[in-house]
Amino acid sequence: NAEYMGQLVNVFGIDGKKTKKSVKLADVFTAPIRTDVVVSVHSLMMLNTRQPYAVSRKAGHQTSAESWGTGRAVARIPRVRGGGTHRSGQAAFGNQCRGGRMFAPTETWRKWHHKIPVKQRRYALASAIAATAIPALVEARGHVISQMPELPMVISSEVEGLTKTKEAVALLKKLHAYEDVEKSIASKRLRGSKGKMRNRRWKMKRGPLVV
Repeated sequence: NAEYMGQLVNVFGIDGKKTKKSVKLADVFTAPIRTDVVVSVHSLMMLNTRQPYAVSRKAGHQTSAESWGTGRAVARIPRVRGGGTHRSGQAAFGNQCRGGRMFAPTETWRKWHHKIPVKQRRYALASAIAATAIPALVEARGHVISQMPELPMVISSEVEGLTKTKEAVALLKKLHAYEDVEKSIASKRLRGSKGKMRNRRWKMKRGPLVV
């Protein structure tokens, strides 16, 4: 990242054209790109979003079953008592039985969460931010930035005066960043897994990041 040291970037106006101003790129963009640190910190952070789960302690044991013992030419697994139903005489309790409990039933006291060293977390964040200033890496992620004049793009503070969505859309179009928004809109699709039932029905690509 040596080429970014002390680099000046142009400031664009809300008309989409360059102004005469330029600003120095923030030092965070000179951080080394460490994919290994980013991946390890991110995977640990994902583990920290999990909720504990376990099967019921009673599952598979909610029947009175006893082994028939030896001498009946059947396996010694416990069997359901009684008669007059298909269930009576069926094997119970074992993990190999239909309707039995699982092997080693899960408990909620598993080690779900992992501490992440603060310095590693900060290093990963700086590294991820620095990667957003390298067009090749941004394009490799699938973002449509081929028409944008510069990356990262700095816009003058007039942009804070925009109040309507259509004004923001017009600005993104002038800066050639709207192609990436359109790519995101077109990418909306149904999730493939059970998340459909759990308020995560749709998936969508990320678009431009406005800071």
